[in-house]
Amino acid sequence: MFSPRANTDPLGGRVDRLDRAGRVIAGLAHRPLWPVLAMVLLTAGLAWWFLASMAGSLVDLQGTARPLGPGMSLISRFLPVDHGSFAAAIADLCLSADAGLLLSGSSLPALAIALFLMWFAMSAAMMLPTAAPMIRTYAEIADTAAARGEPVIHPAVLTAGYLSVWALAAAGFTLVQMGIAEISGKSATSPVKGVFAGLILIGAGLYQFSSLKQACLTKCRNPFTTLFARWKTSVAGVFRLGMEQGVWCLGCCWALMLMMLAVGSMNVVWMAALTLFTFLEKTGAGRVTTHAGGAILSAWGAALIWSALT
Repeated sequence: MFSPRANTDPLGGRVDRLDRAGRVIAGLAHRPLWPVLAMVLLTAGLAWWFLASMAGSLVDLQGTARPLGPGMSLISRFLPVDHGSFAAAIADLCLSADAGLLLSGSSLPALAIALFLMWFAMSAAMMLPTAAPMIRTYAEIADTAAARGEPVIHPAVLTAGYLSVWALAAAGFTLVQMGIAEISGKSATSPVKGVFAGLILIGAGLYQFSSLKQACLTKCRNPFTTLFARWKTSVAGVFRLGMEQGVWCLGCCWALMLMMLAVGSMNVVWMAALTLFTFLEKTGAGRVTTHAGGAILSAWGAALIWSALT
């Protein structure tokens, strides 16, 4: 909880007798905006580093970046590779589990765990930067409430609720990816090609024009209204508030996330491009960006299907 006074600790006690470091920490607790944004950036940065390390390990294990999707060959030489890292272990698990899945199905749980970790890291890396304005808005409202002496909950709880929704989504994306791999008979880490890829892209493109997409995007663009109207002063309430914001974000971006199946789920080039697109889409106004993206995806998908059939 935050203190309504800059020279008190979060429980209301005086901190004048603390050393400089103690007073700095108390001040950060009182005004959490920048520490919270730093936490968001750090978490997203760690997720990006994990994904880059995992992609680098996959390139190292396979000897080529081509199976990871378009654009990866351009940056493959710059990807970090640490053979003893957790990311390298997950990359190795993905490849060995893929082989087990295609041969006997005996490595299904291992593949599911590896893909879930990959999807959750991808969600944190791509979505946390776009959620920063929402988290900042909550921190500003919390700071104003604390200044009036009202009890408020730390924004980290809101962020945890937000990420819990994307953890559930990561489980869903994992099941979809494994299902497509089973149907196509190819590695789960390889990009979907042909008609399957075209259908995914057309679906993602058409969703950009839907009323549900626009409703979710409106909520994402205006977090103040939702946060202020549904303000909570309990840990459970703020966690649910974060989940609600996560649901709106998922409703806005789930189809774009599935697009990663067509360009390669470990394709960090397209991850970065989609992160930039979703950030511009959420922080902008109007429907030009959304509809332009939908038109491009639909045309791309139609071209893939036409090429596969002819």
